[in-house]
Amino acid sequence: MIADKMEAYVTGSSLIRAMFEESKKMAAKYGADNVFDFSLGNPFFAPPAEVKASIEKYLAYPDQVYVHGYMNNSGYPEVREKIAASLNRRFDTQYAGGNLFMTVGAAGGLNTILKVLVGAGEEVVAFAPYFGEYGNYAANVDARLIVVPPSPPTFEPNLEAFEGMVTAKTKIVIVNTPNNPTGVIYSADVLGRLADILRRKQREFGTDIYLISDEPYRELVYTGKEVPWIPNLYENAIVGYSYSKSLSLPGERIGYVVVPDCVSDSERILQAANVMTRTLGYVNAPSLMQLVAADCVDVPVDVSNYRKNRDLLYGGLTDIGYRCVEPDGAFYLFLESPIPDDVEFSARAKDFQLAIVPGKVFGCDGWIRLAYCTSYDKVERSLPKFKELWESVK
Repeated sequence: MIADKMEAYVTGSSLIRAMFEESKKMAAKYGADNVFDFSLGNPFFAPPAEVKASIEKYLAYPDQVYVHGYMNNSGYPEVREKIAASLNRRFDTQYAGGNLFMTVGAAGGLNTILKVLVGAGEEVVAFAPYFGEYGNYAANVDARLIVVPPSPPTFEPNLEAFEGMVTAKTKIVIVNTPNNPTGVIYSADVLGRLADILRRKQREFGTDIYLISDEPYRELVYTGKEVPWIPNLYENAIVGYSYSKSLSLPGERIGYVVVPDCVSDSERILQAANVMTRTLGYVNAPSLMQLVAADCVDVPVDVSNYRKNRDLLYGGLTDIGYRCVEPDGAFYLFLESPIPDDVEFSARAKDFQLAIVPGKVFGCDGWIRLAYCTSYDKVERSLPKFKELWESVK
């Protein structure tokens, strides 16, 4: 018999993954070309050529123990130094390799940081709509996830509600920009005001409140808007990054976490994270992919295919009559469900071979997420299906 705690996890298992699995069943029934899967943020486009070249280089490297063996649990020192140097060039910072540890993707990094910082009964705050797995991550450390209500139509953080929800038990606040599921980029003004609130609350309660910036979509920007470097706005900020989206490597599980020196107790946090990678069973991030990430740290990210998909999908859906948030980044489109029950609307979409995810998953009832990281052809051929779906409920 599984543990009681796991019963809750299994019962509340991710609807995103459930819809992804449902799309596989539909593909078996209708044929893969006739199913339009917008469920999972699984990039369709190949990694940059530099990734393949780097992998081939290391597969032929003379010292295969170096390529495939153990290293410090925080990652290869030379890899961390190279990433730190890139961040310093881009964001006018002064990080050393010791300010980073390599992670098993953004999720592995976030879970490590929560294990290091959060105690039982403490609170983790997220702004709706938010990545639904945050709830499981908080539960895994016996913390409470506090959800700040959404603020449509901009979907930037609802700071008015947030200020009244911060308590003496608040340990971590998570922001995700460009945002999953809306594609919204949080402005420097809003993030600056958020930082001011956190400073006031730290003084009021005499506690440290850490701001965690979850950034797997940092490079996927279409509008020229700036994605602020949050540690330049708030002293107790930690950044988690993943190459899953920028380099189309979701299955390789490689990323990093940055803990600047100005973060309260930064040295101990990094020491504890080094231990926690072993405790959680990661041991270290994948060795080969660490080396590849270092080689590709400054490879330009081509967003042209995603931009084409975004323009086609947003334009096509709004022409039909759907109300959508125009995304500035990431590869998700957030649209308002034409009927009040977004779960029912997602279920109806399956009749038209459409796999979509209800906003309930993201703490935002009445909305739908579409992941448009698929082929342009699939997006184009899906639009008549979306029109049929619209007409069926209208």
